[in-house]
Amino acid sequence: MNRRDFVRTTGVTATAMTVMPDNQLFAGVAVEKLKIALIGVGLRGQNHLDLLLKRADVEVVAICDVDANMLDMSKKIIAKSGKKMPKIFTGHNYAWRDMVALKGLGSVIISTPWEWHKPMIIGSIKAGLKYVGTEVTLGITLQDHWDVVHAAEEFDAQVMMLENVCYRRDVLAVLNMVRQGVFGEILHLQGGYQHDLRDVKFNDGSAGKGVEFNEKGYSEAKWRTNHSVFRNGDLYPTHGVGPIAQTININRGNRFTKINSFATKARGLHKFVVEHGGENHPNAKVNFRLGDIVTTTLQCANGETIILQHDTNSPRPYSLGFRVQGTNGLWMDINNSIYIEGESEPHKWDSAKKWLDRYDHPLWKKYGNDAQGAGHGGMDFFVLHAFVEAAKRKTETPMDVYDAATWSAITPLSEQSIDLGNETIEFPDFTGGKWMNRKPVFALNDDY
Repeated sequence: MNRRDFVRTTGVTATAMTVMPDNQLFAGVAVEKLKIALIGVGLRGQNHLDLLLKRADVEVVAICDVDANMLDMSKKIIAKSGKKMPKIFTGHNYAWRDMVALKGLGSVIISTPWEWHKPMIIGSIKAGLKYVGTEVTLGITLQDHWDVVHAAEEFDAQVMMLENVCYRRDVLAVLNMVRQGVFGEILHLQGGYQHDLRDVKFNDGSAGKGVEFNEKGYSEAKWRTNHSVFRNGDLYPTHGVGPIAQTININRGNRFTKINSFATKARGLHKFVVEHGGENHPNAKVNFRLGDIVTTTLQCANGETIILQHDTNSPRPYSLGFRVQGTNGLWMDINNSIYIEGESEPHKWDSAKKWLDRYDHPLWKKYGNDAQGAGHGGMDFFVLHAFVEAAKRKTETPMDVYDAATWSAITPLSEQSIDLGNETIEFPDFTGGKWMNRKPVFALNDDY
């Protein structure tokens, strides 16, 4: 038996997948209330805080942030909820260490600048926490990703990246179609982060177009923009790669094997500063290294190819650019269309709606009403719900540390490829070979 036959025999294919029995998924005993703490209650952390406060099965026992303004905003959210005010940790950059050492704490959610994710994840694990939820990304360097994986393995901890797009309604419906074989055997996929973020990267908190970042910036502009100054690669791959990785069982019968990346010249951020701040503004002299459009190609063990694009510095409408293509047809979100050979009119697109309605995922059918009003079209509810339920039941999270490392490592690997003149490089196997025998679990039960 050759390697590919072995992979196809031991891995679960999309068309032959079955649901795991509930008694396997819910092996643990749910606690009455999950005690949870939040590191980082900026604008994203406040989204999580608001949703957690609405749950009767969760107690927010502590929050931590160094920004007094964000803490004040969070206190107002808590007061409005009528829930007990949690302990507040602040005053210095390492106040979070005291917080994760709290007795009886069950889990933590991290919503801080990217460079803090690795030390906070590992610090939380070493403090004894078994459930760590983190916003993207997992770390900065490739070694960061290995360090987190090794810590999770050593301390038997669950680390879940809170990649909400995996739960987007159309994404889950398409996943349902893939698992039922509607598209046939999957051949090629595309995704990305195509989102004009210039207003986010230059924002001083005032009305109108800002051109400030770092210490003069507001919210994400205080830290995120600086990555565009010094780095050139796909800085935010997980919104695109996470959902499509689920459709081809990455780390569970399949894996990424090779990667290369190309970047265009950098023009968009400088142009924005000049247009809104003038040629004499100090930031007009900044040399931004990040190419305006970064294109990454991935090869998979089972023969699929993937194209990802990072495009945040140009004037454009929002799109993640999804494409899922198989031997029987394809879905593309950019034109909201599906084509299935033998069912669609030849050479003409169908509106995706009739297909997505027909294959609406059971999770959305069950929790759609609960998700109303949650951020990002409701998908924030689902990703947080999945983390909370796994922590309560003491089961594996549906997206684990291997997923987090694999998706997030595209950033340093893309940087490496570009630095090497767009060389194709080997993609590391964070599972240490376990991908060949691990079975898919994401969105395969009726609860999360």
